[in-house]
Amino acid sequence: MNLRRSGVENISKDLTSVVCTPGQLAGCSTNGQNSCRGFTLIELVIVIIIIAVLMGLFMDRFVYYQEQAEKVAMEEVLGVIQSSLTMQYGMIKTRGISSDVAALEKDNPINWLQKKPSNYAGEFYEASPQSAQRGNWLFDLKTRELIYLPRNTDNFRPGSDGKPWVRFHAVATYESSRLPSQQNSPPELSGLLFEAVEPYSWF
Repeated sequence: MNLRRSGVENISKDLTSVVCTPGQLAGCSTNGQNSCRGFTLIELVIVIIIIAVLMGLFMDRFVYYQEQAEKVAMEEVLGVIQSSLTMQYGMIKTRGISSDVAALEKDNPINWLQKKPSNYAGEFYEASPQSAQRGNWLFDLKTRELIYLPRNTDNFRPGSDGKPWVRFHAVATYESSRLPSQQNSPPELSGLLFEAVEPYSWF
C-alpha cells in the first residue's frame, strides 16, 4: 500500500514539474528542471506587426500583377482587331476598290470581330471616361475611335489629353512605288494599322 502511495506521489510531482497553471502563462519553473512561458504583450505586438507588413507586401504585389494582367488582356483584344483589319485590307486589295479604305477607317472595329469582347460597353456619342465602367471598351461615334478605360491605373500614364483612357483608330498607310516607271505616281495603299491616337505609357 505504501508503494502505491509513493508511486502516486512521484507521478504527481512529475506532472507538477511539466504543466503550468493558467496563472503561470507568462512563465513558470519547478525545481529548475522544466519551464514554460507564453507570449508577452511585446512579443504579441511584434508578431502582429510582422504579419501586417507581410500582408501589405502581398497586397501591393497582387495589385501590381492584376494591373499587368489587365494590360495583357487589352493587348490581346488589340491583336485580334489588328488581325481582322489585315483581313479587311486583303479583301480591299483583292477587289481593287480603294474607296473602301476611308469607310473602314471610320467603322467600329468591334464589327469586324466574330465575337464581341465580354467587356464591350457599346457605342456612345462624344464619349467621356465616365461613359462606362472602368475596365470596359467603348466606341465613340463622334471621333470614330475605339476607347479602353483601364481599371487599374497605378502604373498608367495617359496621353496629352490627361484623361484615364486609351484611344485607338484605324490608320491607312501609303508608300510610293519603288518601280522606276512609277516614281511620279501617287502613293499606293500599303497597309492598315490599328494604333493608339496618342502615345501613352503603361508600365
